[in-house]
Amino acid sequence: MASSSSLSTSSTAERRGIPGAQFVEDVETYLTQSGLDVNSALSFLQERLQQYKLVEMKLLAQQRDLQAKIPDIEKCLDVVATLQAKKGTGEALIADTEVSEGIFSRAKIEDAEAVCLWLGANVMLEYSCDEATALLQKNLENAKASLEVLIADLQFLRDQVTITQVTIARVYNWDVHQRRMRQTTTAAKDS
Repeated sequence: MASSSSLSTSSTAERRGIPGAQFVEDVETYLTQSGLDVNSALSFLQERLQQYKLVEMKLLAQQRDLQAKIPDIEKCLDVVATLQAKKGTGEALIADTEVSEGIFSRAKIEDAEAVCLWLGANVMLEYSCDEATALLQKNLENAKASLEVLIADLQFLRDQVTITQVTIARVYNWDVHQRRMRQTTTAAKDS
């Protein structure tokens, strides 16, 4: 008895606002405990499945954004490291910078003491090379950590989708079985 109660609490856990799906072993008990008929239970489960699919689409969009952001941060870190390496050598750095989409300009950079970083929302700030490296390194670590959490959330969500799909199938199959049994019983009474 204790194992079944711990099973139901662990299977309906919530992760970062995503409600857990409950695996239904006994459909009849599930329907009586929830107070739903078969059609209401199926519509509830279908609605929950659609909610999971919507959340999955949002999480996948966030994952794509993070996966695009991480290489950009790494590229910025490489540029700052190159600027620091060239500093004090007297050697100028020749760089092609994108001015607009598909339009580049060649720049000659000599002994850069500071760099400007886009922070977002049309905000750019000037940082020393050391400050820029520290900020970019922190942003990279945060983005990688966020990506790991997002991947775990997606896995949890996929598990919930699978559990919900299995539950829908079990409820539907139980209903079909019950109808067949009623038809058989009715046919036997009529004979």
